Amino acid sequence: MPETSRFPMAGRVPALCALTAALVVLLALPLYVSAFWLNMGLFAMAAAVGAIGLTILLGAAGQLSLGHAFFVAVGAYGYAFLAGESGGGVSGLGLPPLLAAVLAVLLAGVCGLLFSPVSSRLRGIYLGIASLGLVFLGHHLLQNMKPVTGGFEGRTVVPLSIGGFSFSDQADVTVLGVPFGAAESQWYLFLVVTVGAALLGRNVLRGRPGRALRLMKDSEIGASAMGVDIRRTKAAVFVLSSMYAGAAGVLTALAFQRTVPDYFSLHLSVSYLVMVILGGLGSVGGAIAGAVFVVTLPLLFSRYADSLPFVTGAGGQGLDASTAAQFVYGAVVIVAVIVQPGGLAALAGAVRPPRSRRPAAAAAP
Repeated sequence: MPETSRFPMAGRVPALCALTAALVVLLALPLYVSAFWLNMGLFAMAAAVGAIGLTILLGAAGQLSLGHAFFVAVGAYGYAFLAGESGGGVSGLGLPPLLAAVLAVLLAGVCGLLFSPVSSRLRGIYLGIASLGLVFLGHHLLQNMKPVTGGFEGRTVVPLSIGGFSFSDQADVTVLGVPFGAAESQWYLFLVVTVGAALLGRNVLRGRPGRALRLMKDSEIGASAMGVDIRRTKAAVFVLSSMYAGAAGVLTALAFQRTVPDYFSLHLSVSYLVMVILGGLGSVGGAIAGAVFVVTLPLLFSRYADSLPFVTGAGGQGLDASTAAQFVYGAVVIVAVIVQPGGLAALAGAVRPPRSRRPAAAAAP
């Protein structure tokens, strides 16, 4: 018989070592970096969770959605209302924050389920236009439902607490001489949620549901012939994507510590679309990379505006940081679509060394 590989895990060792090193660095960051970098990481991880849900919906199932900002808003305001107390012109139920966070994610899933009769009957640009109406409807409700949302000024967000520990500046915790405030303590919370969301998304895409989604994306008639219930599958993936967006909304509300209606606009939906296209449709790692790029670029431009050409701070002569960032990642998206349509995920696969394969076993005599 031909000799088989004695070390089947040898090709995975470098990837595991790189993943372990990345986790160690991420766990140690709150001990060494300032609050600016931690807050930027919090915003990036919150966006990454929502981008994973959208890449499952758009990349695997082929369902275009421009209403992602609506479900993010449902998660953010759902948590703020369920965990908040009544007073100051707004009302709240005062539930335990952890329970409120779970219910807010479920509420976003219920909203996705209510929209599923539409999402299961439409596809392509028609679904995109239909979901776009959710953004305008949601923005109108956020501005006018003042007892729940606080109107134009928004409302404050209750910090998350688990088992008596509050992820806020009131937490009296010191690690290696570093006082852990809201940014430091929330870093580990966001990291756990992001890793969990990535593992769940990876399992969905690589398992039976992912195969059914890709088959449905290629040919609904063929998928139906193979036993896939098209309408139920479309509804299920839309609900899953909505729950991902709801979780991103809860994380966004915790990171900002306040919810404002203007943030959950069409611009946010377009930003999520840019994340998944730039990262690579259907790739969990690509969605995370795209979210990090889109979120951190305007923040870095704003911080280093004085050192960059044609970029200026607020009130100066020239491009402000947000506009300059939109020009940059807009150009990057155009180049990526032309040069590397698979996005950052395909680019990473192109530069990754090929794995050694096992030789085929000899046929029995």
